[in-house]
Amino acid sequence: MTDSNNQPDADKTTLTIEQEIQKRREAVRPINERIARLREESVNAQVKISTERARLVTEFYQSGVADNLSIPVQRAMAFKYLLEHCSLPVEEGQLIVGLRGTGPKEVPTYPEICAHSLEDLDILDTRENMPYHNTAEDKQLYESTILPFWQGKTIREKLFQRMPEEWLQCYEAGIWTEFMEQRAPGHTAGGERIFQKGILDIKEEIKRRMAQLDKSDSAYEEKLEELKAMDIAADALLIYAQRYAEKLEQLAQEETNVDRKAELLHMASICRKVPAHAPETFWEALQHYWFIHVGITYETNPWDSFNPGRLDQHLRPFYEKEISEGTLTREKAKELLEAFWVKFNNQPAVPKVGVTAEESFTYNDFTKINIGGLKVDGSDGTSDVSYLLLEVLDEMRTLQPNTAVLISNKTPDRLLRKALEVIGPGFGEPPLFNADGIIVKMLRQGKTLEDARTAGVSGCVETGSFGKESYILTGYFNLPKILEITLNNGVDPITGKKIGLETGDPITFQTYEELWDAYLKQIKYFMDIKMKGNDIIEELYATELPVPFMSLWIEDCVKRAKDYNSGGARYNTQYVQLVGLGTVTLSLSSIKYHVFENHTFTMEELLKALTNDFEGPYEMMRQVILTRTPKFGEDNDFADSIAKALVDETVWLIESYPPTPVRKASRRAYWLPTTVHVYFGKVMEASPDGRKAGMPVSEGVSPVQGSDRKGIAAVFRSVSKCDWDKTGGALLNQKLTPDIVEDPETLRKLGQLVRSFFNMGGHHVQFNVVSAELLREAQKRPADFQDLMVRVAGYSDYFVNLPKGLQEEIIARTEHETV
Repeated sequence: MTDSNNQPDADKTTLTIEQEIQKRREAVRPINERIARLREESVNAQVKISTERARLVTEFYQSGVADNLSIPVQRAMAFKYLLEHCSLPVEEGQLIVGLRGTGPKEVPTYPEICAHSLEDLDILDTRENMPYHNTAEDKQLYESTILPFWQGKTIREKLFQRMPEEWLQCYEAGIWTEFMEQRAPGHTAGGERIFQKGILDIKEEIKRRMAQLDKSDSAYEEKLEELKAMDIAADALLIYAQRYAEKLEQLAQEETNVDRKAELLHMASICRKVPAHAPETFWEALQHYWFIHVGITYETNPWDSFNPGRLDQHLRPFYEKEISEGTLTREKAKELLEAFWVKFNNQPAVPKVGVTAEESFTYNDFTKINIGGLKVDGSDGTSDVSYLLLEVLDEMRTLQPNTAVLISNKTPDRLLRKALEVIGPGFGEPPLFNADGIIVKMLRQGKTLEDARTAGVSGCVETGSFGKESYILTGYFNLPKILEITLNNGVDPITGKKIGLETGDPITFQTYEELWDAYLKQIKYFMDIKMKGNDIIEELYATELPVPFMSLWIEDCVKRAKDYNSGGARYNTQYVQLVGLGTVTLSLSSIKYHVFENHTFTMEELLKALTNDFEGPYEMMRQVILTRTPKFGEDNDFADSIAKALVDETVWLIESYPPTPVRKASRRAYWLPTTVHVYFGKVMEASPDGRKAGMPVSEGVSPVQGSDRKGIAAVFRSVSKCDWDKTGGALLNQKLTPDIVEDPETLRKLGQLVRSFFNMGGHHVQFNVVSAELLREAQKRPADFQDLMVRVAGYSDYFVNLPKGLQEEIIARTEHETV
């Protein structure tokens, strides 16, 4: 409603905002007071650095015990020392025990990977958004012990020392980022092995494999050392669980409440059984998994965090057996799951600074729980546990864990409808994924049909064969920046340095095809450099930072007697994350349409406009570009064909490189940004799509923010013209006005639209259900909106914690008012 001056009605707007706030707050409704208290404590806890791990690991290496040991055994012994001496926090009233760190949201550091400087610690402690508080005592420990011991020994230092000059120049210019300069490889999920085997089973497997080793094999000693390390790492978690059993028994002796005393004793008995033995009950399965999760995230800081994969399918046998026997109720199962949810939320991502913080500026550690999809026999994987998980997600609404609902043609409409209802109150969860498309991707990459059907999504949108694959991310690749360098004949206009090829002065280009060819040459030039850097990093982690404990849980590391970081997994993949499809597509569409086909302005005039940031006389040109250029996201073949060609060419290029030297990993492409699209925009001048200097580039495979004005269906048609089955995943953000999800019929139509999108080949879609008015209000009075959560990229985050540039980018996304 507007008045005669076309201004919003103040009362109406305020009412709408207040209704939206109320709807969001009412959506949080944990099952009981216990869970409500645990959730509140978790949500309100300050994120702090815990130096305990850094101290213990440093103590171990200083002791000299490791001096004559192989590196895998060194790492296993350090892990064992850590789990023998680390704190054993138990949150009051918790039903699941184990925590990486000294308390809820107290985050350990990993000095062998990245020993943050005293300046880093100051920045982390005092920065306005996403601080990691630390004390004077923490800094003193770092200054006196941690930094002196680890100087020159960290993976971060070695990584930058070994990189060629051209790689460093590209990194500094923002051509790419690097995931593993402050975090370790990870990005994998548990499969059936985790829920079907205990550690004693795996120790027997290791013993048998040792006996099978051939002493004439040139790799005999190397394999033997790997297996020794795995065996030691297995013992470490057994010790950790038994320490917790003793702690719980001690707490039970001190407990005066009869019910809690019995609960603590039952938890102690669980810890004496799992993870030593395979779980047999629902509660045991959750505790078993959580011990393993803590072990993996304590061993290193894997990016992204480990996750339980297809949790509804893993838990289903335990749930159905106990429900039928009467030893478990649905309400108790939900309480246990909500307690489990809190555990994830109590483990924020490890601290990051510099470019790595820019690319992933969040506390979210990207644990993703998969729901739905297909079973290994190809039948529908939906069960009551699937709905239970969605109910827990709906009621808890915490930052972590993330979820993924896998929608197959066999998935019942009821599950899709339930997922959309959870999305409705607006905190960005759950995202929706094309389960049938995931299977196609896996088969294309050479997985068996059975392994493809048990695949899913981890991190943001990245697909892999759960429990069987090491699919490691290598950093983000700035496609819009490379177009900028192409338009400057190999020169970075920000620094004036020549870092690319001389592909010709674009003013002399007579056809769009000349520009296109020049751009592809620049992409290949930079990709060549990046791939060489990727190989250096892979070799560094394989030789200097094995992960014997994580290797226990991924098929076929024990069988091959080879570490996860060295190619031990059944499948090995390396990914490059491509960023800026919308920005590049609209930029090229603008140039093709206005310069080469309609001669609206010349290339020389356009380049001057970019140099001048479209200021003054060039603002008119910018308005022409914004209003008259064929746009990706509006079902326009002129623009969409450019996007398709760019996806085809970049995927072909990445897959043309030979397997990696160490892991023999195939090379694949993802399209996702996390928060790097903001950083990539900061290192660029204006672009031909009308984007001003320093502003974010497009995120994922979404159209340029605010450019998609013809509805969700048009966006779906544009995006689905690209062949995402060639990739490992592609992130699509869409924004809905809150009133859309109020109407059941509209919700039904939205579900049909999502199915159509997936049938056309779309990989993923996620929805922000929030008004721009509400977000603007949150900017004005952030203290009143501490619990406002929005979808950022492949994860949700608290809006008021986000940097201003990222807030503005989310606000600028098109709000679709109809389906």
